[in-house]
Amino acid sequence: MASFRKVGKGWRAEVARRGVRQSKVFPTKAQAAAWAAQVEASILAGNLKPGSTVTVAQAVERYLREIVPRRRGGNYEKRRLLALLRLCPWLADMPVAEIRREHMARWRDERRAAVSDASVVRESSDLRTLWKHCRAWGLMDTDPFKELPMPNEGHARARRTDWRELRLMLRGLGYVTGRKPSQLQHEVAWMYLVAHHTAVRAGEIHSLSTRNVDLERRVIRLDVHKTMEHSGIRHVPFTRKAARLLALLDKWAKEDGREPYFTINPQSRDALFRKIRDRLLIDDLHFHDARADALTRLSRRVDVMTLARISGHRDLRQLLNTYYRETAEQIAARL
Repeated sequence: MASFRKVGKGWRAEVARRGVRQSKVFPTKAQAAAWAAQVEASILAGNLKPGSTVTVAQAVERYLREIVPRRRGGNYEKRRLLALLRLCPWLADMPVAEIRREHMARWRDERRAAVSDASVVRESSDLRTLWKHCRAWGLMDTDPFKELPMPNEGHARARRTDWRELRLMLRGLGYVTGRKPSQLQHEVAWMYLVAHHTAVRAGEIHSLSTRNVDLERRVIRLDVHKTMEHSGIRHVPFTRKAARLLALLDKWAKEDGREPYFTINPQSRDALFRKIRDRLLIDDLHFHDARADALTRLSRRVDVMTLARISGHRDLRQLLNTYYRETAEQIAARL
């Protein structure tokens, strides 16, 4: 599209369309507009080709090099984008300047045939961010997602963890009450148990250390968390039962001369959890379900505003619709 601005004694016309960028100065704005219209017509007719031949794969490589290191959760984003290149080779080889809405529609339909609608929506978020930076780099001039219908995310998960499943998972991971973890899968068991008793996110559990867990006040200080840009440092209170678990982890970390409670990385934690879950034939259980279980139990003890302070939610609707998973039968039993 064309834009015009006053420069000196004339007008500069700037055209940016389909990866083609041209500009020229004219004595009057009318002359600039006429030239811009002619250039745009040539672009649409295919007579002017984009000067940039940067492919999507090359754009992703630049994005991973320049942008991802500055973003929280960059490792997960990197894995998703690399998976995109692997799963959609036709898109990876396309010049960025030629990406249009019909290409995103093809990508959407192919992914819907392979994964859930919620996964398609999440993956589209990565692509939207990539295209935003491509426009800033001058590689494309339009938003290929504009006016493109996307699937609904569907209903929130309602999965609860039965106490038998929890016990089975802990045993499968090699957990023994009061015994110091000696293997990575033991650490996963302890992390899973901590999640069930504190309601903190999986990524936040990795940050637990002798420095940010106050056992006397029973408060966890989170300097880095999901909503830190909006709410700053977050303080999470925890129960006496959680304090007993964290006290053991604190003791063992100090004995080993380290600050972090856990040494396992998020990728290994996720892989080990899935491996044991599948081996035990437990269907559709996610590590993150532990957070919903914990918040559902805590909802019986505190009011909703206090629960939101514990969970770190700014939107009470998300807390109600996504993380509060008590069934109607369970509520009826308490009435």
